[in-house]
Amino acid sequence: MTDTAKQPTTQYDVIVVGGGMVGAALAALLGQAGVAVALLDARPAPLPADEVGIGLPAMRVSALTPVSQRLLEGLGAWSWMAARRVTPYRFMQVWDGEGSGEVRFSAEQAGVPLLGHIVENDVVLAALERRLDELPSVSVQLGTRVTGLHEGGEVVLEDGRRLAAPLVVAADGAGSPLREMAGIPVHTRDTGHVAVVTTVHNAREHGGVARQVFLASGPLAFLPLTVAGDARYCSIVWSTSPAEAARLTALSPAALGRELEAAFESRLGAVEVVDRALAVPLTQRHAERYVLPGFALVGDAAHSIHPLAGQGVNLGLMDVAVLAEELLAARRRGIALGEPRMLQRYARRRRGDNAAMLALMDGFRLLFGTRHPALTLLRNLGLSGVDRLTPVKRLLMQQAIGRRGTLPLACR
Repeated sequence: MTDTAKQPTTQYDVIVVGGGMVGAALAALLGQAGVAVALLDARPAPLPADEVGIGLPAMRVSALTPVSQRLLEGLGAWSWMAARRVTPYRFMQVWDGEGSGEVRFSAEQAGVPLLGHIVENDVVLAALERRLDELPSVSVQLGTRVTGLHEGGEVVLEDGRRLAAPLVVAADGAGSPLREMAGIPVHTRDTGHVAVVTTVHNAREHGGVARQVFLASGPLAFLPLTVAGDARYCSIVWSTSPAEAARLTALSPAALGRELEAAFESRLGAVEVVDRALAVPLTQRHAERYVLPGFALVGDAAHSIHPLAGQGVNLGLMDVAVLAEELLAARRRGIALGEPRMLQRYARRRRGDNAAMLALMDGFRLLFGTRHPALTLLRNLGLSGVDRLTPVKRLLMQQAIGRRGTLPLACR
């Protein structure tokens, strides 16, 4: 951060830069408590809510845990989402495409009604935007790009306006320009994978099962979607090499469908690709620190993870829940919202959990990405062993559904 001559500014309690799911959730949590929030995003307009969740599913989806669901319920967003389109799943099935190992998880084994929901990102964001419209203390400013960050919590906008707050929060994504402006280093590692994403219609219903097969080239997931009562849709995330991703996205829909059916061992029958296929590079990032005095990172601005377990947005929402809890507690005690010790508590509560999840996903990626015969045998024995040990399965599922991090009191 650099000093600048003081200019007339508009004051807020908190400035959140980045109006995606994580930034919008933070603004809503704080806005519900009457905190004066400016939510800034470069998008020119809100999502057209009357068009979201209608017709063909959007390609970008998230696997929301029950903990994330409770957070969204507390924000008053979930009921609108459920009325639009969410797909619950009660089972998970994971197998090794290079061997015989397989493990199945169920909500019953985890002691919960369901394991989660597959939800289009646009449905989540549209619901949050509707909620933000109802909160008078939140100023949503779209078409707004931040070009400068200065000492004292002042941000400079592209149009020359200046805003200031005791706390500025970067929720502006994995490439986070604000993180760069703040001078926070980030550890970056190329996973060697590119995610091929699309939407398919299968010959057989998904049955509320999230399925994933580990191939030599990377994991392939069929995530269940139900559209107008038709449970034969799935969202596809195929993590593979850049060369293979280029080949797959260049195929005709019919040819790609055949490739998907073969790679998935025809477990859902014939596969029809019903949308274009996109290739999304996968880079793992973790910020060296989450906070500075008067400044904090949340979501992908702090950490971006391989989509292997679908945990990315859930980690971001837990960041939001913990940061909001610390901020609201500080506010009740009359402590400045940018106070360093309070922000350090947020960082301590979240950085360790996020680092552990990044390391776990990296270990899975390396183990299942190898073709070494001994490791292939090991992972097949491991999968088969886990499938027979209910207590181990329950522990793994509690990780997957978010039980390790209970929702902070301020957000329940």
